[in-house]
Amino acid sequence: MQMPLTVVILAAGLGTRMKSRQAKVLHRAGGKALVEHVVDTALELAPPERVFVVVGHQAEQVRKAVRTPGVAFIEQTEQKGTGHALMVAREALAGMRGYLMILYGDSPLLRAETLRQLMAEAAATDAAGVLLSAHMDDPTGYGRVIRDGRGRVQAVVEQKAGTPEQLALREANMGIYCYRADLFWKHVDEIQPDNPAHEYYLTDMVGILHRAGHAVAAMTIADAREALGINTRIELAEVDALLRDRKRRELMLAGVTIENPETVTVDGGVRIGMDTVIEPFARILGNSTIGENCRVGAGAVLMDTELADEVEIGPYTVITASRLARGAQAGPFARLRPGAEVEERAHIGNFVELKKTRLGAGSKAQHLAYLGDSQIGPGVNIGAGTITCNYDGHLKHPTVIGEGAFVGSNSTLVAPVEIGAGSYIAAGSVITEAVPADALAVGRSRQVNKADWARKRRALRKKQAV
Repeated sequence: MQMPLTVVILAAGLGTRMKSRQAKVLHRAGGKALVEHVVDTALELAPPERVFVVVGHQAEQVRKAVRTPGVAFIEQTEQKGTGHALMVAREALAGMRGYLMILYGDSPLLRAETLRQLMAEAAATDAAGVLLSAHMDDPTGYGRVIRDGRGRVQAVVEQKAGTPEQLALREANMGIYCYRADLFWKHVDEIQPDNPAHEYYLTDMVGILHRAGHAVAAMTIADAREALGINTRIELAEVDALLRDRKRRELMLAGVTIENPETVTVDGGVRIGMDTVIEPFARILGNSTIGENCRVGAGAVLMDTELADEVEIGPYTVITASRLARGAQAGPFARLRPGAEVEERAHIGNFVELKKTRLGAGSKAQHLAYLGDSQIGPGVNIGAGTITCNYDGHLKHPTVIGEGAFVGSNSTLVAPVEIGAGSYIAAGSVITEAVPADALAVGRSRQVNKADWARKRRALRKKQAV
């Protein structure tokens, strides 16, 4: 029977090279905080109750970033090195049998498949543990894997402590480990801060176990970028690009057309159905879901939005936390703010803004309108220039428009107000009272033409100028 796995994620550091007041693991790549990526990967290997995150700098914010129930946190109030982080965690972790896998909260590219292979390597040998390594053209900054004459791992030497001969080695330690938990906790107190940084290095555990007569193996990965830890904004941008490229490839292999894919931004949590087309420079963010046979126009931005099948989003439309039903259309240049719901076959045109509004099936608002806090029934026509005056300076008020109503251009609907089913609102009206079903409402002053007024005015101005 395979022994259980406990995963500990080190996420306590500030990350001074990021030049940021924000903890490094809170910086975002691929649409999520770095630590979220690592926790999500860990949860593919172990249940939440066996996943632990060591926090320190901005501990509360890191806790909030990890939203999976059951994941536990261990606080490292003083940051004295990676080995010290495990010493702090010992009380919470030492009772957990099986294997102990150690990850870093700033390594979002690690795949669950790689870590499963690492665990399989540990299970297939009598070694005390297995570390992840890679052969690099330039391993500067990484610890070097030191082997004996028979190729067995003897130690890991950090960059700051290595001799010129050791630093000439090209096999780098990626900092990811899978240890037998019992042996790890037995020897963890032997880590000492006898190094130039006066810190407790987790890498020392390899040499400690070797001297105690226990082998530590190394599993080499082909691409060191997978275990890349982020230390600078440049590396953050590189990792973000890699994550997004992964996501685009995944979607295209699943039947999504992405035009000029290098220009399109898609977050990792996004789901898109088959035969949907994404045009250049679109951004699909957060937990957005897009159905089949949709089209998202060039430059459109969707955040936490749900599109059913056969929805068409015009270019440069911005939609946030909204839902569009089958066959709906929005844009170009439309804006749907949080809480907008567009029912089947409804159309929203250019420069129309919806906020917390439900637009009924088959209804249309094609030009230059603002509809806020509104419930609009099916088959309604909203004329160009219509606005709902939903805010009185203190409170928001609703507008209700019944089925089949016709609202003429440049109408102003002063909420709270109800427009009955089948009624007509004359163009240019200001509506402040309820309109009965099937009625015509005219809310404008009578036109008066004053003959020769303009000619006389021009003559007067000419005389005044002299």
